[in-house]
This record gives sequence, structure tokens and C-alpha cells, in this order.
Amino acid sequence: MKKHLFILLAFLSVSTLKAQDFTTLTYFVNDSTKLELDLFLPKTKSKEKLPLLIHVHGGGFSGGKRQDGHHVAKYAATQGYAAASITYTLYMKGKNFSCDGKLPEKVKAFRIAANQLWQATLFFIKNSEKYTIDTNKIFISGSSAGAETALHAAFWDRNAMALYPEKLSDSFKYAGLISGSGAIMDLNLITKKNVIPALFFHGSCDVTVPYATASHHYCPPGSTGWLMLFGSHSIYNHIISLNGTAHLYTFCGGGHEYSDELFAKQPQEITSFMARVLRGEKEQSHTIIKTGKACAKGDYNFCE
Repeated sequence: MKKHLFILLAFLSVSTLKAQDFTTLTYFVNDSTKLELDLFLPKTKSKEKLPLLIHVHGGGFSGGKRQDGHHVAKYAATQGYAAASITYTLYMKGKNFSCDGKLPEKVKAFRIAANQLWQATLFFIKNSEKYTIDTNKIFISGSSAGAETALHAAFWDRNAMALYPEKLSDSFKYAGLISGSGAIMDLNLITKKNVIPALFFHGSCDVTVPYATASHHYCPPGSTGWLMLFGSHSIYNHIISLNGTAHLYTFCGGGHEYSDELFAKQPQEITSFMARVLRGEKEQSHTIIKTGKACAKGDYNFCE
């Protein structure tokens, strides 16, 4: 009986392995940290180098896992993209990320995650031949904390904010970014020189990460964890003012529960955006989606 059970388990393990449509790779190692990613590639091998999407899961820098990004990564691979969902250090695990937390700890969580996204990018640049990656066509995306990671990775000064000795070249620029319910700490980080095409989606009544401009969690001034954030609506308007390419999906009345909406339910919107960027198409558009929900915060006339 035990022998038969062992054979059955071995068969199931082999079957599961064969059915797996991604490869798990280690992208960064140092004395204290080992980080992995799951890479999805198109089933048909391409003669041309592939555009790449690197996805960062959400979870308030304290939870979540890279498997949470499999839905969008798997779909992107069916559309001819290489796509990876990464693990990163959950620095706020066991710490307070709300109003009575510590501001320096919050900023450190952003910084560590952004640096590790840079390291994942470096991994693919170094291994571009092995995985047939076009290093001029690397997109980054994320949900909630992952979106905040992607935004800061795209626009922070990489030399000033570096935590690791190996850095991306000064000339490197992401092809574009996709942010689900994310925010940035300073709009002035985004300039005419570094602006890149961006797709945003966000609930207009999000009280966790502000849709427009407000403190994180709408914390009152004087809170130890007070942090001003500029959300999707504010970033979108800023990019438009710089004459950049941006598309904003507003879920009117929606809260933070929409942070994974397009990644999980409409991934075709993600790949369609990337395809338009790669074709050199410029857009400045705002898609308004009524949810039928009401809220106390975020009164926008376009949601009436």
C-alpha cells in the first residue's frame, strides 16, 4: 500500500511539474537575502527578442507572494511577452504601516522594494541573450504596494537611492509602467526628462492609498506615520501637464479592492497598452467606470 502511495505521489509531482508553465529563477543573492522570480515565456519560441513585463505583487510591504502576479504574467506570455512576477523583501512584516507607525520605516520599505526591482531588471539585462529579452522594451507593473514600488523604481534617482553596489546604467529607462492603486511620494520626481508611458487604474474612493493627493491612510497631521502621497489621478494629470503618454481608469466609488482589477480580470488591457507603447502611439485618455458604489471621500464631478 505504501509503495503504491509513493508511486502515486511521485506521478502527481511529475505531472504537476510538467504542467507548470513558468520557471523559478534566483535573481539576487547577497549575505542576507535570496530573491526569486517566476518567469513565463511564450510557448512558441520567438526568433525576435521579446518585450518583458516585470510584475510586483501587493500586500502593504508585509504580505502577498509572487504567485499573486501569475494571472497577468501568464496572460502576457500568451500574447508574446516574457513576463516575470518577483519576490521582494516584505520589510513591514510585523511592523506598523498605518498612522501610528514610523515614517522612516515606511520610506525604507519603499526603498528596499524599488532597489530589488532594479536588481530584477539587472538580472534580465545580464541574461537577455539566454531568455531572448529586448532590454529596450522592459515594462514594470504592480498592485498597491507593488505599484508604489514600480513608480519609485521608475522615477527615483537610482544613484541617490541605491542600496546595492551594482546599478542600472544611467542611460537605462523603462519602456513603460502599469500601476494599480499606487502612489508616489513626490510628483516632482517625474520630469520631462524621465517621464515614461504609464497606465493607471484606481478606485476614486480609496482610503488606503489616495486616488488623488492625501496622506497615506488619510492619517491626520501629527501622526508618527504621516506620509503625503500622490495617487493615480494626481500622477496622471502631472504626466499630461508634461505632455507625456498616460491612460487612467477610474472606478468611481471604488475603494482599494480595485488594486488588482485589470491585472486579474482584464489583463488584455495591460497587454494592449504595452502594444500601443511599442508601436509608438501617444495617448492621453481617461476611462471612467461607474461601480454603483458611494463613498464619503473623493467627490469628483466626472463620477456624478
